[in-house]
Amino acid sequence: MTATQPTLPATGAHVSIWADLLGVDLQQRFVDAGGIRTRVLEAGDGPALMMVHGTGGHLEAYARNVRVLSESFHVVLYDMIGHGYTDKPDRPYTIEVMSDHLVATLDALGIEHAHLSGESIGGWVAAWTAAHRADRVDRLVLNTPGNITNKPQVMAAVRDSSLKAVREASPETVRARVEWLFHDTSLVTDELVALRLAIYTQPGFERAMTNIVAVQNWEYREPYVWSPSWCGQITAPTLLLWTDHDPTGGVDEAELLREWIPDAALEVIEGAGHWPQWEKPDEFHRAHLRFLNGGI
Repeated sequence: MTATQPTLPATGAHVSIWADLLGVDLQQRFVDAGGIRTRVLEAGDGPALMMVHGTGGHLEAYARNVRVLSESFHVVLYDMIGHGYTDKPDRPYTIEVMSDHLVATLDALGIEHAHLSGESIGGWVAAWTAAHRADRVDRLVLNTPGNITNKPQVMAAVRDSSLKAVREASPETVRARVEWLFHDTSLVTDELVALRLAIYTQPGFERAMTNIVAVQNWEYREPYVWSPSWCGQITAPTLLLWTDHDPTGGVDEAELLREWIPDAALEVIEGAGHWPQWEKPDEFHRAHLRFLNGGI
């Protein structure tokens, strides 16, 4: 008897996270990344593509992208240090700490080098890694990397809304935090809110969130601020993937990075906020497939 393949939902028609992953040959597990028990999800073969989520996020931020991108790449999603279901040592998670954990996760998986695609602070971490560990990075996608110019009001909004969603954890506070990321808030499903609420109500997560948002305070941010001095060290081909409704910064900030990062290309996805991978997955996939396969 021939097995019948499941009928897969159209990429643009979001039903649930599990529907997005329907039919995908994937593995979720924990690895020891430099002494940090780290949750990872892997799917597909080919060149490694590690995707790095944002502040207070988790690997499900890319649930809508695994099926398409794993047809061409060995997709690696992971919860950054202190995030999701990864260990939460009690220290501020600076950009360097998160970059070291990214490299340790590659080591734990036996991956010598990979494409990196980072969203929000994940883009900052990916860029820092590309500048300081060029041997580990093939191509680099900076997806709405967020507040390049260190606007105090954006730093406060990220810090305060993230802490509130944990200290006053409820479907309402978590929904408010997630909706801030979206242009089309109708895409913020009850399932997504419930998933993040489960993460935010883990024992000890308030302390973890304090460490997560440390870089929204100048003391921990200043040593790593975006600047031409270190951005100019990036040698990996780089795509700046922006949107027209990003609450953390406009396309003018992308233009700064295009000046600072050698030969960086810029693409703007319309009709999306801070999570184009969720709001506009088809455009997100096309940009990645074109760029990571050698286009611009």
